[in-house]
Amino acid sequence: MFSFHWPWMALLLPLPILVWLLWLRLHDEGRQEEEEARTETLLHPALQHLAESFSGHRPRGTLVGRLYALLLALLWIALTLAMMRPQWLEPYSETRIEGRDLMLAVDASHSMEALDFTVGGRQVTRMAVLKGVMDRFIANRKNDRVGLIIFGSQAYVMSPLTYDLNAVRLQLDEVVPNIAGQGTAMGDAIGLGVKKLRERPEGSRVLILIADGDNTAGSLPPLEAARFAAHEGVRIYTIGVGSDQKEVQIYEDGRLITRDDLGLDETVLRQIAALTEGGYFRATDTRALEEIYHRIDELEKTRAESRTIMIPHPLYHWPLGAGLLLLLLLGLFPDGRPRVLVRPRHD
Repeated sequence: MFSFHWPWMALLLPLPILVWLLWLRLHDEGRQEEEEARTETLLHPALQHLAESFSGHRPRGTLVGRLYALLLALLWIALTLAMMRPQWLEPYSETRIEGRDLMLAVDASHSMEALDFTVGGRQVTRMAVLKGVMDRFIANRKNDRVGLIIFGSQAYVMSPLTYDLNAVRLQLDEVVPNIAGQGTAMGDAIGLGVKKLRERPEGSRVLILIADGDNTAGSLPPLEAARFAAHEGVRIYTIGVGSDQKEVQIYEDGRLITRDDLGLDETVLRQIAALTEGGYFRATDTRALEEIYHRIDELEKTRAESRTIMIPHPLYHWPLGAGLLLLLLLGLFPDGRPRVLVRPRHD
């Protein structure tokens, strides 16, 4: 479909005519005043021809004069059409299939560097286990929109809700401990997730919180944030990452040390899940992960949405190119006569 982005620029089309009429009026008034003030004058026998010679303009009634006026009119029309920004609108239909809205809130605090898991006889961090669990989870969420929040001392939206699951998986793979600070603002992360999910239809709002259960930063207590989520109809499924070991090894300042205050605190995570009618699971339990799939699949899906948008393809370069060509012709043939190049004489 053809249209103009700025159709009101067509008001400029009669502008040269108005300027010409105004100039004629002022010119006639000036001539009348000159004739009234003149008493005696010596007239040249071919005054009209002499005036045209000095002005450099062809007589208006000649073919050359009419052609010159036509080129000027076409030039103005071409420039005005370019300013109106003609465009071709191509319809594009987008259909969103039924699914759910899942926001992942991932703990990226310093405690996620703890080495309390063993895979293949090698110690791995909590963050490595978290990425393995959530990568499989995201890959199986077909037709669902998934977003990503990371939190440390503060909470940040790393990816809005999107159908591009590969993009979310790549962004999750780039997350490293301490990227958002060394603290754990779990309550702020829940509040941020609820803020993003409350804009979506009810019944499919799900927040999956992955943490070690220890809240050490932020301005919003986790349980208060969970009550806010329950009020907004957001279910929270919590996944605990950590072992039952009392002493856990972790790297600090380039040295491997042992700490006894990094154990998994399941109490808060269980309470958050209970307040929002969600569920609590352990990250290392494969059956628990399958249970998350089953519980989420029981939720109501977001209805399919279909919309059509018009993609504009600008066409202003066509009238602009025509205007430049006309301007070139007017430059080569000023006043309808070929331009004469005068070569300097060398004495």
